[in-house]
Amino acid sequence: MSQVTLPHDAKAGPTKPEVRAVTLGKLGLRSTDHFVDVGSCTGSVTIEAARRVERVTAVERKPKRLDVTRKNLGANDYDADVTLREAEAPEGLPADADAMFVGGSRNFEAVLDHAVETGVDRVVMNVSRVEPAGDAIEAFRERNLLSEVVQLQVSHGYELAGATSFRSNNPVYVVVGRRGAEGL
Repeated sequence: MSQVTLPHDAKAGPTKPEVRAVTLGKLGLRSTDHFVDVGSCTGSVTIEAARRVERVTAVERKPKRLDVTRKNLGANDYDADVTLREAEAPEGLPADADAMFVGGSRNFEAVLDHAVETGVDRVVMNVSRVEPAGDAIEAFRERNLLSEVVQLQVSHGYELAGATSFRSNNPVYVVVGRRGAEGL
């Protein structure tokens, strides 16, 4: 699979490649899935999913970020039917999604309620701050969605004085939900 090309940036920045790999792996996307990216921002997750599934809906509340998603989609190859929606979630979310990625913490409880009400099978939310991660875990648990939580710490090597050292990225909490999950 070719790399995701992101020639256009948004203030929030893209989900890092290693985090995308774990996120999409935890979603267990199937080719027939309708995938929803809530808070598409740069479109990095939208693009990766569009290479794996038939249909993608990307929802973004900020017009400039949605434009970045659109431009970055145009710089990449994919086969899915992709719909872009400018909306504040949960408005604008489709009622027939199989899998959903929640990239931010804004309105996430209402988004989870929508996922439960419409029968979304798999939901993953990435959180980079400890307190919102705790809130997300509890919200998944309250809705009988919580399947697992993964703390992902990625470090990249660089040359230092003729040897290899590492710079670490901020940890990301990957909160994984499945419909009817029995919790941790």
